[in-house]
Amino acid sequence: SGRNRPPLSLSKLIKFMDGKDGKIAVVVGAVTDDKRTYEVPGLKVCALRFTEGARARITKAGGECITFDKLAMRSPLGKGAVLLRGPVKSREAERHFGKAPGVPGSK
Repeated sequence: SGRNRPPLSLSKLIKFMDGKDGKIAVVVGAVTDDKRTYEVPGLKVCALRFTEGARARITKAGGECITFDKLAMRSPLGKGAVLLRGPVKSREAERHFGKAPGVPGSK
């Protein structure tokens, strides 16, 4: 479901992959572009889908955008892969779960 495939921005991807040179970032979801980030390092990224801007910026920096079938061919055991996921609880619908309004401990 879409709830379990949250998008991950390019800035968060760069932050999580800092110091993990030579590894492949694996995102079960979409990788989106982030205009707030100016410099993009050359990253190898595997994801379900990429936005046009994110794909262009990754490849321009000397990185690589691959799909899961290519990842399975390249690394069948998943060695050198870093599993990442986007923020699951940041959907608008998640705000409505929890205690009723006005109850102590509610937001």
